[in-house]
Amino acid sequence: MPHRVLIADDDRAIRESLERALELEGYDVVTAVDGVEALTRARRDSFSVLVVDVMMPHVDGVGVCRVLRADGDLTPVLMLTARTGTPDRIAGLDAGADDYLPKPFAVPELLARLRALLRRAAQAPDAMDDADAAAADKPGAELRIASLRIDPAGRRALWGEAELRLSKTEFDLLELLVRNEGIVLDHATVYGEIWGSALTVDAKNLAGYVGYLRRKLGDAGAPQLIHTVRGVGYAVRRP
Repeated sequence: MPHRVLIADDDRAIRESLERALELEGYDVVTAVDGVEALTRARRDSFSVLVVDVMMPHVDGVGVCRVLRADGDLTPVLMLTARTGTPDRIAGLDAGADDYLPKPFAVPELLARLRALLRRAAQAPDAMDDADAAAADKPGAELRIASLRIDPAGRRALWGEAELRLSKTEFDLLELLVRNEGIVLDHATVYGEIWGSALTVDAKNLAGYVGYLRRKLGDAGAPQLIHTVRGVGYAVRRP
């Protein structure tokens, strides 16, 4: 079955051009002209991935994402925006978006980002289906640093008794860094592991996710675990 994609954008030209491009790639496409229609369709039907513009009337893209996450809907969300500042990116990540693509963009890059999101979404259930029962008996299945515990099979992260509410991208990034404790991972390596090697490294996008992870860890009472090595990348170190 083809993947179903919801495209929500109030710009008719962008909406229709993306619809044509995705249909040519074999996707089943549904469109929405604003945030209200996007929420209605997302709640009524099942989608493989959502492509949501930030600036929409009635309910903007950040609001759409925030409402869906509050509903428990974990469908991957690729957010489109003409706003490229870090605060705007963080607002989208804060709402639960999985990836960010600034306008104007190249359609091949958007397609590559969608493929990366779909690959990661497909892998998560496999890990949960087969590994949950064996996780308790499998040495090293749970990752630990100080009071941080990461359960890759159950896709849960906790600091002490406080569970961190992480999006798919945030969890994948934290797990990658913790698995490589003490090693400085450069931007290209992190981006390739999380988003796929076909994508161009976007240091600002990565910095936004790292900043949001730090905030969530800090809110749970954790000291600084994720360290920036300027001009290189990031590393997790024990406090």
